[in-house]
Amino acid sequence: MPDNRKARRLTSKLLEWYEKNARDLPWRNTLHPYGIWISEIMLQQTQVATVIPYWKRWMQTLPTIQKLSRAKPERVLKLWEGLGYYSRARNIQLAAKQIVTEYQGVFPENPAVIRKLPGIGPYTTGAISSIAFGLPEPIVDGNVTRILTRIFGIDKNPKDKDTQIKLWSLAKTLVCSTEDCSSLNQSLMELGATVCHVRQPECHNCPVMRSCTTKRKNMIHLIPAKGKPTRYEEKEIEVYVLFRGRNLLLQKRPDGLINAGFWELPNNETGPKLKIANKKEPIIKIRHSITKYRILLKAYSTNYNKKIEGKWCNGTDIRKLPISASHRKLITALSKQHKDFTQIFTPSTLKVR
Repeated sequence: MPDNRKARRLTSKLLEWYEKNARDLPWRNTLHPYGIWISEIMLQQTQVATVIPYWKRWMQTLPTIQKLSRAKPERVLKLWEGLGYYSRARNIQLAAKQIVTEYQGVFPENPAVIRKLPGIGPYTTGAISSIAFGLPEPIVDGNVTRILTRIFGIDKNPKDKDTQIKLWSLAKTLVCSTEDCSSLNQSLMELGATVCHVRQPECHNCPVMRSCTTKRKNMIHLIPAKGKPTRYEEKEIEVYVLFRGRNLLLQKRPDGLINAGFWELPNNETGPKLKIANKKEPIIKIRHSITKYRILLKAYSTNYNKKIEGKWCNGTDIRKLPISASHRKLITALSKQHKDFTQIFTPSTLKVR
């Protein structure tokens, strides 16, 4: 554990570096907790370049907590379409409703209260508290974990409980060693994102290189320690393509499943397996990955069957509806390869908006 003098020395160098090197990101131009909250949730498991247009579109469409709380869930999912991990979007709206009901629509300043909102964990609590309210709350995410384990030479699995406790304690010591809590936490995020990469870190550009135990011991490639590799599950799904004139049949995914509430083509994952006349090869195949699953979608053209319920959708409907990423990928591929689709689908129809 660093003493107060070392902590102040580290934070001083980090703050000086951040002032000169911080990227101009749209959510850094506001101190409003709502905008900061949305950015932090979007940035989970997602690259900054991907998040920027989503954040701007979200803030233009739902600029206040009140508007978010009143929005149709389908509209919220549509704004999130393409970002993945859709429980994030549902929890954001649940939290907005709770803020309106319990806090008169004003985002709470108390970290303990923030932590109890749906979808907000310790990291997001620390980010909002420090950036929006200037409170000395720590943050530990993947970027911060990488920096702290390397600086202090922590070679244990960072996901282990004892290591997590140590990392949060280190982060708390650092954020409490400065009055500029916002910039200190953002400097850690920024350093991890732009300099202290997982592979090939740019140590020559690091403001705290001389304090880095891992660099000094030439152990950069070993820290953070790697946990057990993820075991992926293969899934094969039949998808059924049904037309009625210029309309395509879509179904909404039921509650309780990944991507619940999104629309997609009928398939044997969420509905009955259909008999395909003269079934040979699918008209198209695509692969898609989500969380621990590696999915193969095999699309077959078939006739309407009374077993199938859904909504007949034209091109305008498809543009407006939230469609799961794998099925939008499938529809896009079909539109490029099969003439039956060309009258319904255009580039503007298939674009995520």
